[in-house]
Amino acid sequence: MILATFHHDHKGRITAFQLEGHARNWRPWPDIICAGVSAIGQTTIGSIQELTGVEPDYVLENGNIRCAVEYPDDDKQSDVIATLMASTRIGCLQLEDSYGKKFVTVNDVFYSDTET
Repeated sequence: MILATFHHDHKGRITAFQLEGHARNWRPWPDIICAGVSAIGQTTIGSIQELTGVEPDYVLENGNIRCAVEYPDDDKQSDVIATLMASTRIGCLQLEDSYGKKFVTVNDVFYSDTET
């Protein structure tokens, strides 16, 4: 199963995501769901770099894509980043809806969930 975890800040913006695991036993193509999730994550990272000039902190490994961003003071850049990060979540939710939580599960962690 792929676990897609999204971390939200106190403003509700997604500051980080992690896409980990594999969608095993899907037929007829075992890797189609993994490829879809991977494409979504990698496109977000590349789009942030190209469209905003911001360099996210990221990892691209087999079965593990992580991306974290710090929102800049520039409102336009921040809006683009927020939109791209939200789009990543939407894409994962759509895959979860299409194929089921057995293959893709979206988990949200909100700012208040991480306060100690």
